[in-house]
Amino acid sequence: MLRSGYLLLTCFVLLLSSNSQARSNRDTLRVLFVGNSYTYYNNLIQMVSLISDSLDTKLICTKSTVGGTNLGEHWNELKGLKSKTLIQNGSYDIVVFHDHSMRPIEAPDSLLYYGGLLCELIKSKKARPFIYNTWSREKTPETQGAINSAYSRLAKQCGASIVSVGDCWQELLKRSPQAVLYHSDGSHPSPLGTFLVALSFVKAITGKLPSNLPTVFNYFDKDGETFRIMQVSKEEIVLCKQVVNSIINQAQ
Repeated sequence: MLRSGYLLLTCFVLLLSSNSQARSNRDTLRVLFVGNSYTYYNNLIQMVSLISDSLDTKLICTKSTVGGTNLGEHWNELKGLKSKTLIQNGSYDIVVFHDHSMRPIEAPDSLLYYGGLLCELIKSKKARPFIYNTWSREKTPETQGAINSAYSRLAKQCGASIVSVGDCWQELLKRSPQAVLYHSDGSHPSPLGTFLVALSFVKAITGKLPSNLPTVFNYFDKDGETFRIMQVSKEEIVLCKQVVNSIINQAQ
């Protein structure tokens, strides 16, 4: 009886050790998000990291953001930004960036110019540039084509990967017109909108989405305190995963 118990305990310890080693041996990618409020609303980068937790590749995300910022301000390090310095010194694997939401429509040449400069810098540091192709505003869905066109030109110009978040946005609203993707201002994402964006980035970077996701996402701060950053329904998870899997391919 004692021998049997000892064997069971040994097997349990070995299983825990194996699982711990498997998690510690996972690949990790360091990802820098360069943007504005479309990046920091509803804890987007924390959501990207949490969703990747159960995958083979863990995404460790940081950000350089100020509300209302455009790529020219990032490049020239205005408003207290240090985006170029972070790219130069941060040893990132991937840098995600986007312009002010109206620049692809109102100033596409500026997007191409500063986006091109950022791409060159990112590649010079052996990192991969990912373009965050944003969505149209709620009252002007007809502008999505212009937004996509500007970002697609930039991606072709500098050989960057593009994450078609705007297309995911439109596809989800087509399938579920009552879905609330927008904040009340008609521009920023709602929590569900941010969840959709986070799934899009995880799929584009890793090529996968977790088979099971919780409905409640908690995050631990640097002091070890736990706080809730997102809650979605099972139905919303299924819908968002279906949309992302239909639109987003893993970047090559």
